[in-house]
Amino acid sequence: MALFETGIAGMRYGAYISEHDAKIAKKLAWIMSGGDLSTPTEVSERYLLDLEREAFLSLSGEKKTLERIHSILFKGKPLRN
Repeated sequence: MALFETGIAGMRYGAYISEHDAKIAKKLAWIMSGGDLSTPTEVSERYLLDLEREAFLSLSGEKKTLERIHSILFKGKPLRN
């Protein structure tokens, strides 16, 4: 997780990604690193899918995420907000 956080901070500091991009990246890092695990642990696919669902639902409540989804669906191109 620390490696992801460092990369995200560097991308944000260099203005390569927006604040919302960083929020999404942190959610993805949380999923890919297995969530709240303190030691290396083998987890099930169900566990990872639950983390993914939780992240998606929390992001789908964000105005900027909804704007991005709307842009893809109705304009056919991604929105960088």
